[in-house]
Amino acid sequence: MEKFLSVNDVQDVNEIVQSALKIKANPEAYGDVGKNKMLGLLFFNPSLRTRLSTQRAARHLGMDVMVMNIDKDGWKIETEDGVVMDSDKAEHLKDAAAVISQYCDIIGVRSFPSLQNKEEDYADSIMKDFVKYAKSPIVSLESATRHPLQSLADLVTIRENSDKPKKKVVLTWAPHPRALPQAVPNSFAEWMNTADDVELIITAPEGYELDPEFTGNAKFTTNQDEALKDADFVYAKNWSSTTEYGKVVCKDNSWQITEEKMALTDNGKFMHCLPIRRNVVASDAVLDSENSLILEEANNRTFAAAAVLNAMLEKED
Repeated sequence: MEKFLSVNDVQDVNEIVQSALKIKANPEAYGDVGKNKMLGLLFFNPSLRTRLSTQRAARHLGMDVMVMNIDKDGWKIETEDGVVMDSDKAEHLKDAAAVISQYCDIIGVRSFPSLQNKEEDYADSIMKDFVKYAKSPIVSLESATRHPLQSLADLVTIRENSDKPKKKVVLTWAPHPRALPQAVPNSFAEWMNTADDVELIITAPEGYELDPEFTGNAKFTTNQDEALKDADFVYAKNWSSTTEYGKVVCKDNSWQITEEKMALTDNGKFMHCLPIRRNVVASDAVLDSENSLILEEANNRTFAAAAVLNAMLEKED
């Protein structure tokens, strides 16, 4: 695997899910895979789970890790080609990416959208430019449009918790005081659509319909209760309005996932990528219940990342 930006970079989704589960079952067996290899993690935005789980994954494979918070540890990076660099940006991304490639065998990059201009955000220029100018494989640690490591961990979690031949999975919008990126729901929809054992239903208020590029043939409804009926898994996530990009248009707290909402499901499991606003996105009773998978999901981030790094190191060999 030469890059990991989306599910489209994975040859066999079932195979990489199985790889993550095998590493989880016996991580010590993979300790020499990345010996004498360096992973560089670059964060243009803050991170908790992504940073720590990817570092942990690299350690399982015997890799060394370097971490740099670009927004705090470095100077401003120029991304436009042909620009006269006489402003406050000290280095061009094409130079930085090429230099970092000399230090790192694999590079992980995390960037967020501005939520100001959809066209610019969806161009995903930072991620695409790293792929273009770096000489090492690139792993997306979340971009303006996708979060593939999270989605792989989500699919691993679903497979671990149900052996039903067809699982009803509901992706539901949830309230939040701030407008959040569409990357997680976009990516989740993409990955679920590739799984032959998943029936995906997406529910959100009007004005929050996700781009068909990501949702494919998934059913969409504005009736949350209808969507939740007999669900096996409920994945709650806020995202900003799609018709008024980057804005909070709906403030309807009835979209919060509560015990009453979960009672509509078929003893459904609750999922969320974290961090989560308790008693806003979902109630304490849901998050702390036996059917909550949020901690297991977070734990699987490590093994999802390890599976991706392992595939890249195998390619390199």
